[in-house]
Parts: sequence; structure tokens; C-alpha cells
Amino acid sequence: MESYKREFIDFLRSANVLKFGDFTAKSGRKIPYFINAGEIKTGEQVMKLGSFYAKAYFDKLGKKRAALFGPAYKGISIAVSASVALAKEGLDLPFFFNRKEAKDHGEGGIFVGYKPTAGEEVVIVEDVITAGTAIRETMEIMKTLDGVKVCACFVMVDRKEKGKGEKGAMAEIGEEFGFPVYSVVDVYDIIEYLEAEGGNEENVDRIKRYLEVYGAK
Repeated sequence: MESYKREFIDFLRSANVLKFGDFTAKSGRKIPYFINAGEIKTGEQVMKLGSFYAKAYFDKLGKKRAALFGPAYKGISIAVSASVALAKEGLDLPFFFNRKEAKDHGEGGIFVGYKPTAGEEVVIVEDVITAGTAIRETMEIMKTLDGVKVCACFVMVDRKEKGKGEKGAMAEIGEEFGFPVYSVVDVYDIIEYLEAEGGNEENVDRIKRYLEVYGAK
């Protein structure tokens, strides 16, 4: 495993972002591990998180100019931290996020921050995609921006799970909407990490059994 992947999983565990147990995903699936960006609580943690997203951005998109969109609520801190990290490396990108409920006073609308205009591109930054439920909701929001194109999405972890069919949810999203979805690590990296560490047999077995049912073909 590449060293940056191990460092990222170390970070997710130390910040309590990666948890093991019994959880329910937005898709309704009962899952044996959970990725929760809401556990990012300190300036140092936010700084580290953004640095990993920035590395992934440069690796996949180079110095491409686009607006970063962080879906409320967990995507907000990701968009902010990633934009700061990218700016430190010389790529100053605008960012924006949405409100859960449209504001009917002041400036109004559902967006906060930069508002891209026709012809501009957007990169979505999220915590995780399970069955693709949340990203499809995000794409409904994106439809309100006339002439704006989503060109990529970045997530912390590719869960390697089925979407609506047998293909992986991330692959389905790419085919459905016409843009790639990238991740810093995937669930098999997490399994490799846990096996190398030792003492995690129960969690590894539960994840593997889960993938036997919900893993993408």
C-alpha cells in the first residue's frame, strides 16, 4: 500500500472519522463501518483533511480550474479545507455550499459562497458514496445552476459497493452523470491496513461478509 494511503487511514482513525460497529447508511443498508466527516473538530484535523483532498485533486486533475462544491452539511468543511490546501500550493479555487432550506430574505437562495455561472465547471467534494443516494440528491441541486457542468467528484473512501445494480456505485454515478468519481482510499485498502495491524479479525471478517452481499461485481 502507498504510504499516503496508510497515513490517510491513520488520520481517519485518530480523528474518529473511521468507525467500526453497526450503522445505517443513507441508502438504508446496515453497514459494519462508517465514515463520518462530522467528527472533524479541530483546526489541525481540518488542515490535514484538506491536504489529502488537495493531493488527490492534483493527482487526478492537475491545475484544472473549477469551483469546489461541498454538499451540506459534511461537505462544507471538506470544501473549505480543500480550497485552503490547494491555495497553499498555488491553485486558488472558489468554493460554495448549499443550505438545507432556501433562504427567503437577504441575498436569498440555497447557495452560500461563490456562485458559478454558465460555462464554468464544478468539482464536488464529499465524504463517502455508499449506494449513490446522496450524490444523486446533490445533482438535483446542481440542476438549478444553468449551464454549469460537474466535471469530477472526490470522496474519502470508495466503499466498492453496488449501486442500483451490480456495478459499483461510483462507476454508476460516472456513467449516469458523465463525470469520474475519485477516492483517496478504498475499502480494500482499509482491509489491508487492518490485517497488517493485527488484532482486527472481527472487523475484517464483518466487512468481508458485507462485501459478499453488497460488494460491486
